[in-house]
Amino acid sequence: MGMPGGAPSPIMMTSNRVAVTKPLTVRSVNGPEVTLIQGYQVPGEINGDGAVRCVYLADGAVLSGFTLTNGATLAVFDCGGGGVWCESTNALVTHCIVTANSLGGAEGGTLNHCILTGNWGYGGSGGASGSVLNYCALTGNGGGSGGGAYGCLLNYCTLMGNRGCDYGGGAMNSALNHCVLTGNEACEFGSAALGCTLNNCTITGKGGGAYGAVWHDFWGNPSILNNCIVYFNPSGNYAGIVSLNHCCTWPLPTSGVGNITNEPAFVDLEGGNLRLQASSPCINAGNNAYASGATDPDGRPRVVGGAVDIGAYEYQGPEMGAFIGWLEQYGLPTDGSADFTDNDTDTLNNWQEWRCGTIPTNAFSVLRLLTPVSDGTNLTVTWEGVANRSYFLESGPDLSSASAFVRIATNISGQASTTSFVDTNAVAASPRFYRVGVE
Repeated sequence: MGMPGGAPSPIMMTSNRVAVTKPLTVRSVNGPEVTLIQGYQVPGEINGDGAVRCVYLADGAVLSGFTLTNGATLAVFDCGGGGVWCESTNALVTHCIVTANSLGGAEGGTLNHCILTGNWGYGGSGGASGSVLNYCALTGNGGGSGGGAYGCLLNYCTLMGNRGCDYGGGAMNSALNHCVLTGNEACEFGSAALGCTLNNCTITGKGGGAYGAVWHDFWGNPSILNNCIVYFNPSGNYAGIVSLNHCCTWPLPTSGVGNITNEPAFVDLEGGNLRLQASSPCINAGNNAYASGATDPDGRPRVVGGAVDIGAYEYQGPEMGAFIGWLEQYGLPTDGSADFTDNDTDTLNNWQEWRCGTIPTNAFSVLRLLTPVSDGTNLTVTWEGVANRSYFLESGPDLSSASAFVRIATNISGQASTTSFVDTNAVAASPRFYRVGVE
């Protein structure tokens, strides 16, 4: 491994803050949040003589758990991968953050569970070039062509808010499987993708460009989309030479098979939850031949109900799309492992917390009864809850069995902080037990 002062690599001209020239594993102790490898950008120039890349990785080398930032390369020669340059896709970068690097965040290599954000390039990609990316997030990168990715294979990735100053805001000349592309833009062609093959992807968002979210490449080769949702793109959903099969888009393509034009019925388009509602026409409308992999981006089964759904996410059942989006909001696993765990040890599991509208990481946020108050005639029952739920209240004379409880009120609108109900039938000097639930 090279010295931190700026080590050369065997075949590159740019100096590297760290050069791993053998098939070794370099792993941080405390993770990317606190462990940085910082390159050097020339004042006033950024790239050029004196610039230092963050990391160089030889074939078979592994880098795990770092933030790679402020890297740059020579302006003319060796001009790629200011964050990390890899000899081949056999070099592995895992659980790293690659941010604010010039002339591209990553060149080559296989990147697993990485975040590439705020990197930029000039003629090429700002995010990654010639890489394999699995379960990565590419956000806010910018480049001349392929703002997020150029010439890459992307599986289960999110591409959001990337910009192609010329072409292909999200990706260019790449293959994408089970990916979500939203809010990407290009000044000219293909705000989301240009010259790409996309299988089971969702393409939508507020990004723009002159001609279509999806466009063909400059050699006349079409973008090919299978089992994809291409909808709600302000610059048009597709244009140029594009081949669509089993896709949800508008207008209906003049060629291809199995395409539909009805709106996809996302759980919450404005909120960014692009999973499917129960009413979605995309459910079971795809072709299984194009569905690679056993899971969707949430880590849940890819095929439910016999046929794959159109789009990145598979419909898992009633209300599950909203629930999974809620888990994601709180940074909890979406693959099912957290559904019935009690993260804050308040005796409610995560499914119950979602149903109740409480916070799964705060033990003080819980649905619970407070001490009833009697005025001598009536009994006021009060509970902690939230304003966007409807409750029912039950009472019983003892705790011997569930059948002892009788529902005494329904559709009680929740109030902020606490909600109360006055029981006018409470019998004085008699035991009385209550329980509250969400409708």
